Amino acid sequence: MRTAVIVDAIRTPSGRGKPGGALSGIHPVDLSAHVLSALLERNGLDSAQVDDVLWGCVSQVGEQGMNVARQAVLAAGFALTVPGVSIDRQCGSSQQAAHFAAQGVIAGAYDIVIAGGVESMSRVPLGASVAAGGSPVSLRQRERYPAGLVNQGVSAELVAQRWNLSRERLDAYAAESHRRAADATAAGRFASQLLPVGGVAVDETIRADTTAEALAGLPPAFRTDEAAARFPDLEWRITAGSSSPLTDGASAVLIMAEETASALGLAPRARFHSFSVVGDDPLLMLTGPIRATRRILERSGLSIDDLDVYEVNEAFASVPLAWSAELGADPARLNPWGGAIALGHALGSSGTRLLGTLVAALEVGGGRYGLQTMCEGGGMANATIVERL
Repeated sequence: MRTAVIVDAIRTPSGRGKPGGALSGIHPVDLSAHVLSALLERNGLDSAQVDDVLWGCVSQVGEQGMNVARQAVLAAGFALTVPGVSIDRQCGSSQQAAHFAAQGVIAGAYDIVIAGGVESMSRVPLGASVAAGGSPVSLRQRERYPAGLVNQGVSAELVAQRWNLSRERLDAYAAESHRRAADATAAGRFASQLLPVGGVAVDETIRADTTAEALAGLPPAFRTDEAAARFPDLEWRITAGSSSPLTDGASAVLIMAEETASALGLAPRARFHSFSVVGDDPLLMLTGPIRATRRILERSGLSIDDLDVYEVNEAFASVPLAWSAELGADPARLNPWGGAIALGHALGSSGTRLLGTLVAALEVGGGRYGLQTMCEGGGMANATIVERL
């Protein structure tokens, strides 16, 4: 069977996803094109060698509409023969892009493919696709869920309640994410993957001076009168500090058949070992990574103890904490260089951003297997296991 390998991973710094953020002046197509062209230059490839570009993006409207993948391919100056497709699996969009890319290589449909994604939350705000008109909630869905579903912030509160995660523990986890990310930045851990853009060379979202004591002063971010009436027993512990910030960014990974990389004289960094994707409770919504991890461990024949690094997306602090409690994971191996609370969560870009970090962390630590998993809107999750080469 053909093997799909990761040859390179690259990303922009994370910019705050609001007006005035470090990357807010750059069109998302140009953010994407910057990453795409740099990925080829770094590896001495001609764009005509690329079979496809699979690009994650959540808010596919306005500047991110009209198939942002194809727009980015054209803006990057790629050969006109290179296609592109945009993928929306919510927060896991570019992780799903990497799955499709690797599975296409394994199946023989691709030899060289780029998977990645973009989100400019400053220019195309969260929820913009819904604001464009209509509602994604249909009559038949309302019949199935008459009380209605909730936004992810309320889901994060429900997860914190179910796993008995105190406000103090959530704040301490968030502060630790910033500390780990700041330490990793100071040690140059992200240097191999960071691509300066628009004069920005470091992640704007990291707050090195964050403390649990400072975070304790923040008010709950998702309590509304309506939500409080529906869930009267909630303590409302999730704040802006224990949530991932709105973020701008783009990222990509270069994926090939192992024999193609060898023929081109390129050294693979890791191979794709196993995949899973699951649906889960759309009300809790953020618990999907637990189920996705259990499924991928069953399929791979590995145990949680066989994994040297786990990258679990920090949409909210309650997500990796609940995941860790259920899987019995080692806290030292969980997001060792910080997570999305510090490094940002540019929705469509986050999957391949995490994948690049996972591969680099395995290389630095000398580990063999790494797991990546992400919660996704609507109650879904992807999981990926890679093996360092």
